[in-house]
Amino acid sequence: MYVCMCHAVTEDQVKRAIDGGANTPRQIAKGCKAGTDCGSCVRRIQALLGEHGARPCPTARLAARLGLADPAAEAVPAAAEAPAAAPLRAA
Repeated sequence: MYVCMCHAVTEDQVKRAIDGGANTPRQIAKGCKAGTDCGSCVRRIQALLGEHGARPCPTARLAARLGLADPAAEAVPAAAEAPAAAPLRAA
């Protein structure tokens, strides 16, 4: 799967860079240029770094420091949150 469409960088290439010692998005960009054009892939690169024990996303560090919950863990479908509607009564 492609991580960076601008430079045709795949998830496997990013994982190999992490296995090779890259700890930050900037270090990954030095090797394959992922994240250096439009920047839309940087969040995915940060997630891959976090999954492989490298430097976590700065937003995740800030949330942890402030004691906020992980937004991904809190994501609940809207249908699950809303109470069941009461049946309509005939007049």
